[in-house]
Amino acid sequence: MRKIAVFISGEGSNAAKMLRNFSERDGIEVALVYSSKPNKNLKALCEQLGVVFHYSLWNETEKINLLDLCIKLSIDWVVLAGFLKLIPESFLAHFPNKIINIHPALLPKFGGKGMYGMHVHIAVIQAEEVESGITIHYVNGAYDEGQIIRQFRVSISDNETSETLSTKVRVLEHKYFSDTVAELVISAKN
Repeated sequence: MRKIAVFISGEGSNAAKMLRNFSERDGIEVALVYSSKPNKNLKALCEQLGVVFHYSLWNETEKINLLDLCIKLSIDWVVLAGFLKLIPESFLAHFPNKIINIHPALLPKFGGKGMYGMHVHIAVIQAEEVESGITIHYVNGAYDEGQIIRQFRVSISDNETSETLSTKVRVLEHKYFSDTVAELVISAKN
């Protein structure tokens, strides 16, 4: 059984999707959800499914405590599902090529510090792109620069707004993210 930790900074819709999806799968489970902001709905879902939910501010002490908690829970992989903080070197060293992120655009465009959520969709619309989508990628020491695992695309219509694009991208996230993570984690050799 591969154990994953899911880190979030927002509402946690992708984390909730994974919690539900993986509770019905063999070979993978969410053992920990960490949130850098309070999230009573996700906390309640974790309690219902018997998953450890941990909330705290993201600071130097917490980074050490969170890595210790991951080790204590025998976490194999870390999944960033809307987590907005830079992952420290200690995590990268402990989970080499085992930290996965999702980005709401087609990297390498529209990535980097400050490019998250609606900021990304506004930038895509302003650049008059004809398509957008999601990028699932490994995490390295820089924002959105890790090796791309998969991308899924959506067309942008002539009258697209950042809000309608956000909705289209969220549909892709919910359709593909948890299945891609499961496939990758379960098929990994170690």
